[in-house]
Amino acid sequence: MTDFIGQTVDAVRRALAARLKSAAIDSAELDARLLTGHALGLDLTGLITAAQRRLTPEESARLEDFARRRLAGEPVARIIGEKEFWGLPLQLSAATLVPRPDTETVVELALELVRAGGDLNRPLRVADLGTGSGAILLALLSELPAAQGFGTDISQTALQTAAANAARIGLSDRATFVPCDYASGLSGPFDLIVSNPPYIRSSDIAGLAPEVRDHDPRAALDGGADGLDAYRALIPQAADLLAPGAALIVEAGAGQSSQIQALMTAAGLMPAKAPKTDLAGVPRAVAGHKTAR
Repeated sequence: MTDFIGQTVDAVRRALAARLKSAAIDSAELDARLLTGHALGLDLTGLITAAQRRLTPEESARLEDFARRRLAGEPVARIIGEKEFWGLPLQLSAATLVPRPDTETVVELALELVRAGGDLNRPLRVADLGTGSGAILLALLSELPAAQGFGTDISQTALQTAAANAARIGLSDRATFVPCDYASGLSGPFDLIVSNPPYIRSSDIAGLAPEVRDHDPRAALDGGADGLDAYRALIPQAADLLAPGAALIVEAGAGQSSQIQALMTAAGLMPAKAPKTDLAGVPRAVAGHKTAR
């Protein structure tokens, strides 16, 4: 795509959008804006004010590389190395999932339960099992100013990414990251435990969208034969660490909420609230609470 050389910012943005649209990429306009801005180091305002500036050869080459990667199916978030979640800019790495809007349902339900139990400003101990980029934990800490958070992951690279995100957002003093499998390295009690574990059935991985299948870490996707392996591991661990009256909230795949609720019940956790649905109406966040003694 050498036609970017010497073209204006506005012209290359529009040309890239057209190329993406012709490749049947639904988010062509948004993707073109994000990729052009990242290649040139410009935010939305900068794209407007610099609309008639012409690209240097270096900028053109960078944008051409981004365009090639997007047309090959690489997600924009992977190309620019960042994704917004709950209004927070999060860096990504090869060891982390790209945070998705559906996962904000877990944050919403968690805050509803905390609010129902009292003041959001009260001291709380919060754990995020399999934290990845730190998305859920950092979103909760941004809303719970007196909470202390603990994020776990078996990937050291993921933990480094999460720690960098905590520092970037200004939450390092309240976020601790622990290398372990789910809750195996934590000591309770916790007032809230959350998790977005792998829940895709192994046989379904091949049929996922290429943006997910080819670019998200398989370990963060593959939930075993029935998609429930991670829940069988983490739910009993979490139940042992919850304070009386505290809740565990997990993200669920389509059609899994009742099975997950049954696993929670078997671990001694009672339904805390009806599963919260995402924008598509899928029960996405499932909660169980430890009965108060």
